[in-house]
Amino acid sequence: MSVADSTISSPAKSINVDLGERSYPIHIGSEQILQAGIGQYVQGKKVLIVSNETIAPLYLPAVLEQLQDKQVDQVILKDGEQYKTLDNLNLIFTQLIEKQHDRKTTLIALGGGVVGDMTGFAAASYQRGVPFIQIPTTLLAQVDSSVGGKTAVNHALGKNMIGAFYQPRAVIVDTDTLATLPEREFCAGMAEVIKYGLISDDAFFLWLEENVEALLNRDPQALAYAIERSCLNKAKVVSADETEQGVRAILNLGHTFGHAIETFQRYTGLLHGEAVAVGMAMAAQLSMLSGAFSQQDMDRTKALITSFSLPVAPPQAMQADDFMALMVRDKKVLDGQLRLVLLNGIGSAVVTADFRLQLLEETLDKACHR
Repeated sequence: MSVADSTISSPAKSINVDLGERSYPIHIGSEQILQAGIGQYVQGKKVLIVSNETIAPLYLPAVLEQLQDKQVDQVILKDGEQYKTLDNLNLIFTQLIEKQHDRKTTLIALGGGVVGDMTGFAAASYQRGVPFIQIPTTLLAQVDSSVGGKTAVNHALGKNMIGAFYQPRAVIVDTDTLATLPEREFCAGMAEVIKYGLISDDAFFLWLEENVEALLNRDPQALAYAIERSCLNKAKVVSADETEQGVRAILNLGHTFGHAIETFQRYTGLLHGEAVAVGMAMAAQLSMLSGAFSQQDMDRTKALITSFSLPVAPPQAMQADDFMALMVRDKKVLDGQLRLVLLNGIGSAVVTADFRLQLLEETLDKACHR
């Protein structure tokens, strides 16, 4: 099924994340910063926009244009996962307090996953909770981190260990922002897109296989469809399990391995999506050794990942012992048991602690001694 053969959404599309009184829309399409009506989600007279040094010069003026009747303050952070820390989070709190923002203030996250996670955590914490809006500007943030209400900062000992579940008032996905996204970051975002096909949507996985070239060329229709399908998949899971008590954990396919890599590299090596790509390949390998995932599906998985210039092996400096030491601190460890997301086939994932330690060790050894 090619792009031309598939049902492509119109340039602007809205998806609802159904969480009762905490439900909110995801607006997807071209020129959404200008057309989605940001002001309708701002209830008070004050707004704090959080962005970074890369994104603010590109898109902050357009956001300010929509908020001319508000008191708008700004925090411009340094760009990079290594700056997703409590110290930098405190810069947001300091600005809120110094500018006398109250409980009716609205925070706006304008940037990628780091900005979104930090802004959401600040909103969850400031005066015990104020509204916030997500305007994700990277593919990874548009299809994953901006949706679902996970907010956090990193710690030197573990990624996203300090945070809260806190839903935004709206997510505004302006696909035009992808035109300025560097190729490496674009491909890193594709790792999360591939994830949705692997965990619950085999038809989408097939569509991705058949539309690699269109996606790499950033064909507007192909991108709109991939973002919409990813958001639909995530919204469905989040609506069923908002705070990750059960099925939502399947969204972490590859993340336990990937977070170990990021922590090992002190958040300055592989991008998050690249680390997740490695993690998905390792999870697929363990699934195959466990007898649940076929060699054919393994080959298809690695082929799709590498078609977007993503890695499937960890950094050479990382050894199996490094993985084990860091994975035991993962958020999915319960009562001392490590749980992993494994695959029963393309489009079918399960969260389980029922795997043989010997096979995990074999997976780690094979990955680290390639």
